[in-house]
Amino acid sequence: MTRKIRLGAFLPGGGQHVASWRHPDQPADGAVSFAFHLQLAREAERGLFDAYFLADGLATSTGGLSEGGPARVAGLEPVTLFAALAPLTQNLGFIATASTTYEEPYNTARKFASLDLISDGRAGWNVVTTATEGAARNFNLDQQHPHAHRYARAAEHVEVVKKLWDSFEDDVFIRDKDSGRFHDRDKIHPAAHRGEHFKVAGPLNVSRSPQGHPVIVQAGQSEDGRALAAATAEVIFTAHQRLDTAQQFYRDIKSRAAALGRDPSHILVMPGVAPFVGRTEAEAREKYDRLTALIQPEDGVALLNQLTGGTLDLRGFDLDGPLPPAPPTEGMKSRQALIRQIADENGFTIRQLYQWVASARGHYTVVGSARQIADTLQEWFENDGADGFNILPPWLPTGLTDFVDLVIPELQRRGLFRTEYEGRTLRANLGLPFPTNRHAAARAARLAAE
Repeated sequence: MTRKIRLGAFLPGGGQHVASWRHPDQPADGAVSFAFHLQLAREAERGLFDAYFLADGLATSTGGLSEGGPARVAGLEPVTLFAALAPLTQNLGFIATASTTYEEPYNTARKFASLDLISDGRAGWNVVTTATEGAARNFNLDQQHPHAHRYARAAEHVEVVKKLWDSFEDDVFIRDKDSGRFHDRDKIHPAAHRGEHFKVAGPLNVSRSPQGHPVIVQAGQSEDGRALAAATAEVIFTAHQRLDTAQQFYRDIKSRAAALGRDPSHILVMPGVAPFVGRTEAEAREKYDRLTALIQPEDGVALLNQLTGGTLDLRGFDLDGPLPPAPPTEGMKSRQALIRQIADENGFTIRQLYQWVASARGHYTVVGSARQIADTLQEWFENDGADGFNILPPWLPTGLTDFVDLVIPELQRRGLFRTEYEGRTLRANLGLPFPTNRHAAARAARLAAE
């Protein structure tokens, strides 16, 4: 199959931009509206997107001054939402976020295996370590675990989940009513895991799906994050402002994966892109300026407080002055560094910085016509910058519809994007291989050696 651009749609119902809820087109209650999420899912499927992606947090700010702005102070739990959306769609994948720091592997394995069955093989798990002090205080801690600890736990967590997903071989169920034989007990296996962080017996009480098991997605750019991604991820969401840094990340991840014995083509790197799309560049710029003008300064400051690692409180600083140094964080180290880089390279004031990152929190914002945006995506795709993109429409639903109606046809004209879905599972549409059950593989190896 000719290599094509893969596309995820990052569609929080409350909108992506910190001020999106104030846009006339954006439902102010979109974050908690099932009907609106269903509208977004169907629009993404009309555009032939691979998957609907949702991030998730485990804490909120009572004043609404959180990373996503007031409209994202409360929302819906992603796996629950996607379980409701899956039967109302046919091909669209659903990638939900779950935390390796505050969940147990058995619970994670069980709920994602269930979503995978409900969706007929269209589920993905976005692996996160959760980097906020607020979340720690909601889970019986006074402060969050150190960055290195969270990633060590995450690596073992994913290992255990994959063992649990292999509890049942693909042909375990016989279900012969005449003989009374329901399953082959020799094809059910315990996890029998004992490690530094977890002791899990297994087996899981949910079987495998048509795609074997959910697609494993990871988003992290720190050294620990890259190591975890290279070892475990099948899709990597990442944030870059320039092609050269995207290329460095892309080549680094692929080489790390190869060194671990993995096929680099089985790991898809998908940077985030926030597109303001117009029929002309001037029209796109007007859309950008209109949304930027709606930012409340306190929301912009709160956004930067989060993105700079939660260690720098910018309230009281001159908004038209430079960004001060931020103390090191045990939170999102890579995002803290990226925000610092954006400020320094552009000479931004605090106000200019929050205006720039308000659309996508450090992901790449592109303002232009459909042709200009397609040019950018094509350049990154064809020059070791990306295998696809996680699209972050700044406001909804119009930002998504603009992309579907204007950019998708342009990519299709260039032969860069599908004109119909290739399969029914998320793996099939992403071009990822079916994961062989480890116990079936071991049995086949033994038989071949005899």
